[in-house]
Amino acid sequence: MEAYRALEKRFERLSHLEGVSQVLHWDRAVMMPPGGATARAGQQATLDVLAHEILVDPTTGDLLNEAEGEAASLDSWQAANFVEMRRRWRHATALPADLVEALTLKSAACEMAWREARAQNRFADVAPLLTDLLALVREKAQAKAAALGLGPYDALLDSYDPGTRSADVDRIFGELRSFLPGLIDRVVARQAALPVPLPLDGRITVPAQRKLARKLMKTVGFDTQFGRLDVSHHPFTCGVPDDVRITTRYTAGDFTESLMGVLHETGHALYERGRPAAWKNQPVGEARGMTIHESQSLLLEMQACRSREFVRFVSPLMREVFQGAGDAWSPANLERYYLKVERSLIRVEADEVTYPAHILLRYDLERALVTGGLQVTDLPGAWADGMKALLGVYVPGDALGCMQDIHWFGGDFGYFPTYTLGALAAAQLFQAAIRADGDVLPGIARGDFRPLLAWLGPNVHSVASRHSTQDILHNATGAPLGTAAFRAHVEARYLS
Repeated sequence: MEAYRALEKRFERLSHLEGVSQVLHWDRAVMMPPGGATARAGQQATLDVLAHEILVDPTTGDLLNEAEGEAASLDSWQAANFVEMRRRWRHATALPADLVEALTLKSAACEMAWREARAQNRFADVAPLLTDLLALVREKAQAKAAALGLGPYDALLDSYDPGTRSADVDRIFGELRSFLPGLIDRVVARQAALPVPLPLDGRITVPAQRKLARKLMKTVGFDTQFGRLDVSHHPFTCGVPDDVRITTRYTAGDFTESLMGVLHETGHALYERGRPAAWKNQPVGEARGMTIHESQSLLLEMQACRSREFVRFVSPLMREVFQGAGDAWSPANLERYYLKVERSLIRVEADEVTYPAHILLRYDLERALVTGGLQVTDLPGAWADGMKALLGVYVPGDALGCMQDIHWFGGDFGYFPTYTLGALAAAQLFQAAIRADGDVLPGIARGDFRPLLAWLGPNVHSVASRHSTQDILHNATGAPLGTAAFRAHVEARYLS
C-alpha cells in the first residue's frame, strides 16, 4: 500500500493548505481592513495555486494509477477515500493553474466591489466585474465539462454536490413547482384569518440578541472551545472541524434574522465538528456535499428550532434576555410571530414555505448565466420579472434584488440548488429521526438536543463522504430524496 499511503500524506498537506485558506477567507469577511483586499487576494490566489499544483502534479496521477493495483488491500474507508481522491484529481486536472489564479483574484475583487455596490444600491458599479468573473466561470465550466463528460452547468454543480445532475434537480424542482404556489396561497390565506401576533415589546438590542444567540448555540451543542461567532455582511460557516468559524448579522429591533442565521450556521458547524476525526484531513472525511451540508443547517434552523417544542422552550429565555412583559412573549404569540409566512424580497429572511421559490428563481437565472442564455446586464430585469412571477412581489432596487446574495459575486455558480435540495433532505431526515427516537421532540422541548444529535451522528455526520448523497439519505430514511416529507411537514405545521 505504498502508493496509497503516499497519497494520504499528499492529501493531508492539501487539507492543511485549504484550512489556512478558509481562515484567511473568514478574516477577509469579518475583520480585514478594506485596504488589505488586494494583498489578501494575492495571498489566497497563491494558496489556491499551491493546492492546485499538488493535485495536478504528474506524480499524483502516477500514484493514483499505482494505487489501483493496491485496491485489494484497502479497507472500506480507504477504498472510499481513494474514490474521493480520484474525483478531486479529475476536477483539478481539468483546470490550468493560470485559470485557478485568475478566478481567485477576480472573485476577490468582485466580492469587495459587491459590498460597496450593494450598500449604494448601484448594480452598474459591479456589473463589469461580474461580467469578467462570469467569463472565467464559463471557461471553468467548459473545461470541467470536457474532462468529466458533463454539461457545463452540471460540471459546476458536481463541484458542490458530487453526483447531482441538473436532470435530478429539474425533476425534483418540477414537483415543487407543481404544488408550491398553491401551498403558499393556502398557508397565507389561513394565517390571514388568524389573530395578528401581538407586537414584541422589550429591548431587542444587538447586545441582547448576541447574548441570546451565544446561549442557544451552546444549547444545541456548539462547543466554543472549537469555534466562534462573529459578524459579517452575509452569514456563513468556514474553517476546519477543530476551528469552526460562523457569522451572522444583526438588526436592532428584530431578532429573527440574526437568531435564525446563527442557528442555521450552527447546524453547519455541528456537521463539521461531527465528521470522523480519524479522517479529518482526507477527502473521505470531508462533508459529502452541499445538499447534505444544507440539510444539517436547515434541519436545525427550520425543522427543530421553528418547532412548537422549541418555541415553548425558548419563550422564557427570550422574555428574560429582551426584558419583555405580558402575553407578547407567550409561546402561543411567539409561535404566530415565529411562523409568519409572507411573500418577501430577501432569501435569508424568508420563511420555510416561501424559501424554495427564492431558490427556483436563482437556479433558473444562474443556469442561464452559465450557459449564455442570460447576460449580466439583463440580470436585474430578469430577477424582477422572476420575483413577480414566483412570489408576486415588486423589487424596488437591486440591493434587495440580484445583489442581495454574495454567491455569484464570489464566483459560486452551481451552489444555489443545494439550498432547497437540502431543505427537502432536512424534512426527510428529521422525520426519520423522530420516527427512530421518541425522545427527539420532548428533548427539544426541554432544550436537550442530545437525542437528535445522537441520531444524526451515526446516520449523517460521521458518514462524511464515505457514501454518496443518495445512499446517505436512503440508508438514513429508507427513501431517495423527494418532496413528500417536505410537503407533509409544511401542511402539518401550517395548515393543520
